[in-house]
Amino acid sequence: MNYMNNQEFLHTYFKKWVATYKVGAIRDVTMTKYQMSHHWLQQLVPNLKLCEVTRLSYQGLLNDYSQFHERITTMDFHHHVKAAILDAVDEGLIDRDPTRRAIIKGKPPRPKKSKFLNQFELQSLISHLNLKEEINWDWLILLIAKTGLRFSEALGLTPSDFDFARQTISINKTWDYKKNGGFQPTKNKSSVRKVSLDWMTAIQFVGLIKDRPIDQPIFVREGQKIYNSTPNGILARHCKSLGITIISIHGLRHTHASLLLFAGVSIASVSRRLGHSSMSTTQNTYLHVIQELENQDTDIVMRCLANLQ
Repeated sequence: MNYMNNQEFLHTYFKKWVATYKVGAIRDVTMTKYQMSHHWLQQLVPNLKLCEVTRLSYQGLLNDYSQFHERITTMDFHHHVKAAILDAVDEGLIDRDPTRRAIIKGKPPRPKKSKFLNQFELQSLISHLNLKEEINWDWLILLIAKTGLRFSEALGLTPSDFDFARQTISINKTWDYKKNGGFQPTKNKSSVRKVSLDWMTAIQFVGLIKDRPIDQPIFVREGQKIYNSTPNGILARHCKSLGITIISIHGLRHTHASLLLFAGVSIASVSRRLGHSSMSTTQNTYLHVIQELENQDTDIVMRCLANLQ
């Protein structure tokens, strides 16, 4: 990385740092976040030089950023910029770490919408789906509800991924719906997995895909541009018609995982089924469910102990 010197602007250094260490090493969606961090550096401190970054000026930067963002977003911005600055410290461009003991602030979080359906709502939704003889978006809604697949994983499914004898689906690729289409790798290595199907869903899909080209995606027609707003809109209309919680396609994944946890399936098994990179991801995502289950466990323990006389 060719730096001029520590007289260059912080946002210029950050852009070079991202180009050197991040391009080609991270996913496009993550790169977009780094690019947005660079945008905010340009907006908030356009004239701040690398050599002028002190604890005071850095804290001022975070404070200004936090006026427009929630605390968790400010934390992400801090992690991006801090990583670059620490490398500048290692290179001797800055004498000491100005990010040390930084205080993370942020706007109050917006009220969170419910991300998942309860079992009764999900049953109502499935009964309301218009499952035609030809594949449509309602079939995708059903499949994600039954498997917990990511939207891009479901779009990437081809007939060859279905093993009806073993009632499993192989997840080994995704569909790049955000750009120009086409197959692309899964989110991470843990996302390559086999997901079991219930017998009823397996029987339904046998007939649906029997005449489909074995290596072509079953939910994407040739040359078709996919927008997640399309199935999200269809799902929202179903929910609104039923008078149940309106969720997104990704919310079906949360619904699937939550129902499994409430049914007593272990966190480890749910994590593997969802293709999470680690069990801690599952625990953090479904902390609210886990806490509720722990409260139920406490009640069971107390009742059990009370019977020991």
